[in-house]
Amino acid sequence: MKHPFLMAVLTFCVFSQYTFSQETVENPEKYTSNNKGKFYIFWGGNRESYSRSDIRFKGADYDFTIHNVGAHDKPKGWHCDYFNPARMTIPQTNLRIGYFISNHYNISIGVDHMKYVMYNDRRVNYTGYYPNAGSYNENPSGGQLTLDEDFLTFEHTDGLNYVNTEISRVDDISSLLQLPNTDKFQINVTEGVGAGLLYPKTNTKLLGKDRYDEFHVAGYGISAKVGLNFTFYKHFFIQTELKGGYIDMNDIRTTRSTADSAEQHFWFLQRIVSIGGIFRI
Repeated sequence: MKHPFLMAVLTFCVFSQYTFSQETVENPEKYTSNNKGKFYIFWGGNRESYSRSDIRFKGADYDFTIHNVGAHDKPKGWHCDYFNPARMTIPQTNLRIGYFISNHYNISIGVDHMKYVMYNDRRVNYTGYYPNAGSYNENPSGGQLTLDEDFLTFEHTDGLNYVNTEISRVDDISSLLQLPNTDKFQINVTEGVGAGLLYPKTNTKLLGKDRYDEFHVAGYGISAKVGLNFTFYKHFFIQTELKGGYIDMNDIRTTRSTADSAEQHFWFLQRIVSIGGIFRI
């Protein structure tokens, strides 16, 4: 009786092992079904829009504010500079490196290299005082003046650098779209919040003083985003994002003298397109 029993046990073990192996081969866990422990990196470009803002300029013999000032970005367009290591800071770019702490959540650090250019040659309201009023082609009159370049140029063009940390959530929506194999093509929706420092290189000419253009920690920012991620063959992706936030810069360098500074705060909206990779180490 012992041999038939042993044969039955062996047969069951072999059959179970064969069945399990067959199921594993036929239904392997997809690489894209589990994100925990993965790293990612992406690089891309952006366009920005800015709200109007009041900008205050302070120095030893002046303290004035220009009100409700408009600004624009400085796009490069489709250009090889995005991929030229010697010229990567010329376009408006986004660099981010992140790590998935769970299947749905990741933390990341990155730089949003935006550009901010104040509109010149426009009449704006102003308050305060400054020396030699009327000698810079600004034509002060009735509480207004013209933003002539002899009076003021004001740009964060190398750039409006938002160095920030984000926490983001990612959800696979491929099943909703009935995509059969996410290891070949996957669609995710992502949303997140972030905060960080502003490290602009501000290009300024003010009241006939020498041009100033140096990096300086000028304030802070907070932001929120939503986007779509399109992943190809497990490891490569294109990501599109809408990202908006608030920037408060209370210590902007404007001249070589530390007595001179400016301050402003405003809202921004970025449209971002990036390419990247996701992998485990």
